[in-house]
Amino acid sequence: MPANMPRRVKWRKQQKGRNRGNACRGNKVTFGDYGLQSLDNGRVNSRHIEAGRIAATHYLQRQGRVYIRIFPHKPISSKPLETRMGKGKGETDIWTALVKPGTMLYELSGVTEEIAKAALLRIAHKMPVRTRFVVRRNER
Repeated sequence: MPANMPRRVKWRKQQKGRNRGNACRGNKVTFGDYGLQSLDNGRVNSRHIEAGRIAATHYLQRQGRVYIRIFPHKPISSKPLETRMGKGKGETDIWTALVKPGTMLYELSGVTEEIAKAALLRIAHKMPVRTRFVVRRNER
């Protein structure tokens, strides 16, 4: 069972759907001072999210704070290998977060810009989408 998954869901399986357009919400640095923003659309599964969290906290060595801005809500099912066609849809294999261009993936606070850049670069290597480093803007 993955570390990140919903506690309860109304339906066990979902259809694939389409992931189009840019992110309208969750696209600004809100909680921290520095952020990692997605440039592609795609699926970031719970293992990617956890690997990024571990990489950042290991590099920061208990200084600063890491905010994870995405959560894997969508179940992806798969059937076992060498199974014949038919017999229904497969069981839930992994939980993913749908990410659009502009979505803020992670945020950091309480560290300098150089340390934040290095930590977020380590996270970016774990992600299946292209990302960029973003600094918070003070807007009214």
